[in-house]
Amino acid sequence: MQRYEALVLTVPEITNDELKQMENQLDRLVTDAEGATLSFERWGKFKLTYPVRGNEYGVYCLMRFEAPGSLVKDMRDFFAVKLHNIAMRHLIACVNVDSLVYQRPKSLEEASTSRDVDTFLKENQMGGLLSSMSGKGKEAPRKEAAEEPVSAKPEVLEEKKSAVSDTEKESAEEIKETEASTTEQE
Repeated sequence: MQRYEALVLTVPEITNDELKQMENQLDRLVTDAEGATLSFERWGKFKLTYPVRGNEYGVYCLMRFEAPGSLVKDMRDFFAVKLHNIAMRHLIACVNVDSLVYQRPKSLEEASTSRDVDTFLKENQMGGLLSSMSGKGKEAPRKEAAEEPVSAKPEVLEEKKSAVSDTEKESAEEIKETEASTTEQE
Protein backbone atom coordinates (compact mmCIF):
# COMPACT_ATOMS: atom_id res chain seq x y z
CA MET A 1 0.00 0.00 0.00
CA GLN A 2 1.07 3.53 -0.75
CA ARG A 3 0.38 6.78 1.01
CA TYR A 4 -1.77 9.34 -0.81
CA GLU A 5 -3.31 12.69 -0.14
CA ALA A 6 -6.37 14.21 -1.75
CA LEU A 7 -6.71 17.97 -1.77
CA VAL A 8 -10.32 18.97 -2.43
CA LEU A 9 -11.66 22.43 -3.26
CA THR A 10 -15.33 22.58 -2.33
CA VAL A 11 -17.99 25.20 -2.90
CA PRO A 12 -17.84 28.05 -0.37
CA GLU A 13 -21.41 27.39 0.83
CA ILE A 14 -20.61 23.88 2.12
CA THR A 15 -22.08 23.20 5.55
CA ASN A 16 -20.41 21.26 8.33
CA ASP A 17 -22.94 18.45 7.84
CA GLU A 18 -22.11 18.18 4.13
CA LEU A 19 -18.42 18.23 4.95
CA LYS A 20 -18.82 15.47 7.54
CA GLN A 21 -20.88 13.44 5.04
CA MET A 22 -18.16 13.86 2.38
CA GLU A 23 -15.52 12.79 4.91
CA ASN A 24 -17.54 9.67 5.81
CA GLN A 25 -18.10 8.76 2.16
CA LEU A 26 -14.41 9.11 1.34
CA ASP A 27 -13.45 7.14 4.44
CA ARG A 28 -15.85 4.35 3.46
CA LEU A 29 -14.38 4.31 -0.07
CA VAL A 30 -10.85 3.93 1.35
CA THR A 31 -11.77 1.23 3.87
CA ASP A 32 -13.70 -0.73 1.21
CA ALA A 33 -10.46 -0.88 -0.78
CA GLU A 34 -8.70 -2.25 2.32
CA GLY A 35 -6.95 1.04 3.00
CA ALA A 36 -6.81 3.32 6.01
CA THR A 37 -7.65 7.00 6.43
CA LEU A 38 -4.83 8.80 8.25
CA SER A 39 -6.39 12.26 8.58
CA PHE A 40 -9.04 14.60 7.23
CA GLU A 41 -8.47 18.32 7.71
CA ARG A 42 -10.66 21.28 6.85
CA TRP A 43 -8.17 23.96 5.89
CA GLY A 44 -10.77 26.70 5.63
CA LYS A 45 -12.18 29.24 3.22
CA PHE A 46 -9.82 31.03 0.84
CA LYS A 47 -10.18 33.64 -1.90
CA LEU A 48 -9.31 32.01 -5.21
CA THR A 49 -6.97 33.53 -7.78
CA TYR A 50 -9.59 33.12 -10.48
CA PRO A 51 -13.25 32.06 -10.35
CA VAL A 52 -13.92 28.31 -10.37
CA ARG A 53 -17.45 27.39 -11.46
CA GLY A 54 -18.42 31.03 -10.89
CA ASN A 55 -17.16 31.06 -7.27
CA GLU A 56 -14.48 33.48 -6.12
CA TYR A 57 -14.04 31.64 -2.81
CA GLY A 58 -13.64 27.99 -1.91
CA VAL A 59 -13.12 25.72 1.09
CA TYR A 60 -10.05 23.47 1.00
CA CYS A 61 -9.95 20.03 2.63
CA LEU A 62 -6.99 17.66 2.80
CA MET A 63 -7.38 13.93 3.27
CA ARG A 64 -4.39 11.64 3.84
CA PHE A 65 -4.81 7.91 3.39
CA GLU A 66 -2.99 4.67 2.67
CA ALA A 67 -4.48 2.45 0.00
CA PRO A 68 -3.63 0.31 -3.03
CA GLY A 69 -2.97 2.14 -6.29
CA SER A 70 -6.22 0.89 -7.84
CA LEU A 71 -8.21 3.13 -5.46
CA VAL A 72 -7.00 6.36 -7.15
CA LYS A 73 -9.12 5.80 -10.28
CA ASP A 74 -12.13 4.85 -8.16
CA MET A 75 -11.70 7.98 -6.05
CA ARG A 76 -11.45 10.21 -9.14
CA ASP A 77 -14.65 8.65 -10.47
CA PHE A 78 -16.27 9.19 -7.06
CA PHE A 79 -15.41 12.92 -7.15
CA ALA A 80 -16.71 13.23 -10.73
CA VAL A 81 -19.99 11.37 -10.15
CA LYS A 82 -21.05 11.52 -6.49
CA LEU A 83 -19.42 14.76 -5.33
CA HIS A 84 -19.69 16.83 -8.53
CA ASN A 85 -22.02 19.36 -6.89
CA ILE A 86 -19.81 19.84 -3.80
CA ALA A 87 -16.20 19.35 -5.00
CA MET A 88 -15.19 21.97 -7.58
CA ARG A 89 -11.64 20.61 -8.00
CA HIS A 90 -9.59 17.77 -6.55
CA LEU A 91 -6.02 16.55 -6.70
CA ILE A 92 -4.82 13.13 -5.62
CA ALA A 93 -1.08 12.67 -5.17
CA CYS A 94 1.19 9.90 -3.97
CA VAL A 95 3.44 11.22 -1.19
CA ASN A 96 6.51 10.15 0.74
CA VAL A 97 6.07 8.94 4.29
CA ASP A 98 8.09 11.86 5.69
CA SER A 99 6.15 14.63 3.94
CA LEU A 100 3.23 15.10 6.33
CA VAL A 101 4.14 18.57 7.62
CA TYR A 102 2.66 21.68 6.00
CA GLN A 103 2.92 25.39 6.55
CA ARG A 104 -0.26 26.80 5.17
CA PRO A 105 -1.51 30.39 5.20
CA LYS A 106 -4.33 31.44 7.48
CA SER A 107 -7.79 31.03 5.98
CA LEU A 108 -10.29 33.88 5.86
CA GLU A 109 -11.95 32.55 8.99
CA GLU A 110 -8.65 32.48 10.91
CA ALA A 111 -7.17 35.76 9.69
CA SER A 112 -7.86 38.91 11.65
CA THR A 113 -10.02 41.40 9.81
CA SER A 114 -8.42 44.61 11.04
CA ARG A 115 -4.80 44.96 10.00
CA ASP A 116 -2.99 48.04 8.89
CA VAL A 117 -0.21 48.14 6.34
CA ASP A 118 2.58 48.46 8.90
CA THR A 119 1.45 45.35 10.77
CA PHE A 120 1.14 43.38 7.52
CA LEU A 121 4.65 44.37 6.41
CA LYS A 122 6.15 43.45 9.79
CA GLU A 123 4.35 40.08 9.94
CA ASN A 124 5.56 39.16 6.45
CA GLN A 125 9.14 40.25 7.11
CA MET A 126 8.96 43.24 4.79
CA GLY A 127 10.17 45.79 7.31
CA GLY A 128 12.52 47.34 4.77
CA LEU A 129 9.52 48.74 2.95
CA LEU A 130 8.47 50.62 6.07
CA SER A 131 11.59 52.80 6.04
CA SER A 132 11.27 53.51 2.32
CA MET A 133 7.59 54.43 2.75
CA SER A 134 8.28 56.75 5.70
CA GLY A 135 10.18 59.23 3.53
CA LYS A 136 7.68 59.07 0.70
CA GLY A 137 6.36 62.63 0.97
CA LYS A 138 9.80 64.23 0.96
CA GLU A 139 11.38 65.16 -2.32
CA ALA A 140 14.92 63.93 -2.81
CA PRO A 141 17.50 66.64 -3.59
CA ARG A 142 18.47 66.76 -7.22
CA LYS A 143 22.06 66.55 -8.31
CA GLU A 144 23.27 69.33 -10.56
CA ALA A 145 25.07 68.30 -13.72
CA ALA A 146 28.81 68.93 -13.53
CA GLU A 147 29.01 70.09 -17.11
CA GLU A 148 26.75 70.87 -20.01
CA PRO A 149 25.69 68.11 -22.37
CA VAL A 150 28.01 67.57 -25.33
CA SER A 151 25.40 68.65 -27.86
CA ALA A 152 25.14 72.10 -26.22
CA LYS A 153 28.80 73.01 -26.86
CA PRO A 154 29.11 75.52 -29.71
CA GLU A 155 32.02 73.79 -31.49
CA VAL A 156 30.13 70.49 -31.65
CA LEU A 157 27.07 72.23 -33.07
CA GLU A 158 29.21 73.89 -35.77
CA GLU A 159 30.70 70.50 -36.76
CA LYS A 160 27.22 69.02 -37.06
CA LYS A 161 26.00 71.94 -39.16
CA SER A 162 28.96 71.68 -41.55
CA ALA A 163 28.47 67.90 -41.84
CA VAL A 164 24.81 68.43 -42.74
CA SER A 165 25.62 71.15 -45.26
CA ASP A 166 28.30 68.91 -46.87
CA THR A 167 25.78 66.09 -47.21
CA GLU A 168 23.21 68.47 -48.68
CA LYS A 169 25.78 69.71 -51.21
CA GLU A 170 26.67 66.15 -52.26
CA SER A 171 23.00 65.27 -52.67
CA ALA A 172 22.35 68.36 -54.73
CA GLU A 173 25.33 67.56 -57.03
CA GLU A 174 24.10 63.96 -57.52
CA ILE A 175 20.65 65.21 -58.48
CA LYS A 176 22.12 67.63 -61.02
CA GLU A 177 24.28 64.90 -62.54
CA THR A 178 21.29 62.57 -62.80
CA GLU A 179 19.20 65.28 -64.47
CA ALA A 180 22.02 66.08 -66.90
CA SER A 181 22.46 62.43 -67.88
CA THR A 182 18.71 61.95 -68.43
CA THR A 183 18.59 65.09 -70.61
CA GLU A 184 21.51 63.87 -72.78
CA GLN A 185 19.88 60.46 -73.30
CA GLU A 186 16.70 62.05 -74.65
